[in-house]
Amino acid sequence: MAVGRTGLGPSLMRVGAAALSDALGKTGAMDHSMQCRSANPKMVGPAFTVRVHTADILMIAKALSECPREQTLIIDGRGELNTALWGELTTIGAHRKGLAGVVIDGAIRDAAAVRRSRLPVFAKAVVPNAGGAEYLGEIGGTVQCGGQVVHPGDWIVGDEDGVVVVSAEKIEQTLATAKRIVAAEMEIERAIRKGEDLSTLLRSQEVIQQKETAVFIPQLRMPAHGRRK
Repeated sequence: MAVGRTGLGPSLMRVGAAALSDALGKTGAMDHSMQCRSANPKMVGPAFTVRVHTADILMIAKALSECPREQTLIIDGRGELNTALWGELTTIGAHRKGLAGVVIDGAIRDAAAVRRSRLPVFAKAVVPNAGGAEYLGEIGGTVQCGGQVVHPGDWIVGDEDGVVVVSAEKIEQTLATAKRIVAAEMEIERAIRKGEDLSTLLRSQEVIQQKETAVFIPQLRMPAHGRRK
């Protein structure tokens, strides 16, 4: 499947974060604490990265100035939750620039104003303390955010379920797999609505019987009948 760059965003948003995580083998999701703090959780766009010194906002305004329209600003705040790296003014600036959203491995403040904004803002915490502005950081490098490694250009998808990172190299393959997953789930949903049993559809009893009858040797991680002689 070949999808043009302009068509990737809407396609990724339609399948959503959960299906993309499934397509990645149940990986790629940021920590559960990475929650949307604004009025709009629908976010998709390539990553533009910045790493800041702990509890320091010096590089935030510069990164916001350099982040292109329709990209997601990824802020590696080193997981510091007691100092806000983002607030009302930066939210207004990012929204006016047309950023796809912002993801902060750290905290925000001005929560009431951020909550009203249509800019997707994901962060781990809310706290009133402001950061300092003294230390240099790094813009455009590989960062850690919400427990995931993020490279510039990786695709970031956020919604009500959280945030998922998909590497640029795997984006089309992951999207194709996610579409198949969504299609299969829609078939199951239609069957359930017609009155079919979910356990039967998922062949749960068959799997349970296989688990019950298999002799498992933890050290070998395989059934006994599958051991090499």
